[in-house]
Amino acid sequence: MYNLSFYHDDDNVTFHREDRILFSQCGFTNRLSLGELLRLTSDAAIEDYRERGMSYEFLAQKDVAILVSRLAFRIHSMPTMNQMVQVTTWEEKPEAIQLKRAYEITGEGGSKLVSGLSAWLIVNPKTRRIIPSKDFNLRPASEREEEHDCLKPGKIVLPPDMELWHERTICLSDIDANRHANNSRYGAFVEDALPAALRDREFTDFRLNYSKEAKLDQKMQVFGKVFDSESRLVMAGKTEEGNSFEAELYWK
Repeated sequence: MYNLSFYHDDDNVTFHREDRILFSQCGFTNRLSLGELLRLTSDAAIEDYRERGMSYEFLAQKDVAILVSRLAFRIHSMPTMNQMVQVTTWEEKPEAIQLKRAYEITGEGGSKLVSGLSAWLIVNPKTRRIIPSKDFNLRPASEREEEHDCLKPGKIVLPPDMELWHERTICLSDIDANRHANNSRYGAFVEDALPAALRDREFTDFRLNYSKEAKLDQKMQVFGKVFDSESRLVMAGKTEEGNSFEAELYWK
């Protein structure tokens, strides 16, 4: 991602990042890949915190890691190669054990491309214990709450008769500084498992739940099922430790 500019509004909560979508971020349809969509939005969240004095290194010194747990995106029109976009993100009022963050990706003239909502867990990186949001006092908690046009991040119901669609090994290039597969890589896990007939579809909604971190050298099997009458599919990525992720996609 070629970052052109970024800034906060006067409220010091709403963060904007302007970027150009690059060739390497797009798939064979010339649209931004799901993995790069996740990277674009999670990097904006990380940059928001860093600009407010809460870099990865600072949080680690405080024994804090913030890990995305659930997300949902409404895809109005997926960005394409060389398109200029602005990513806007802000925190919303947290729940008891989850932080909430909203996103809007717009094109030239403010046209809405993607909107989304995500939930994040605060954990101690050494013990992996969850820290209640009320105890995360490194910045004032947001009181902002807005209506969103995306699906609600929440439980994805898996049918019992899913079929094996894909198998992979978690490689070194999947791993980030938290010593597990980076959250953006799960978009690639989903795309790599898509049935051939659905690979060029224009997806309208994407939900992803992170259940258990995937680690280096683990074997992952991705199971799925298509509901043609609903223009919907569900997936689950499983390692020897159980479900690693669940995903849901809708298309036009």
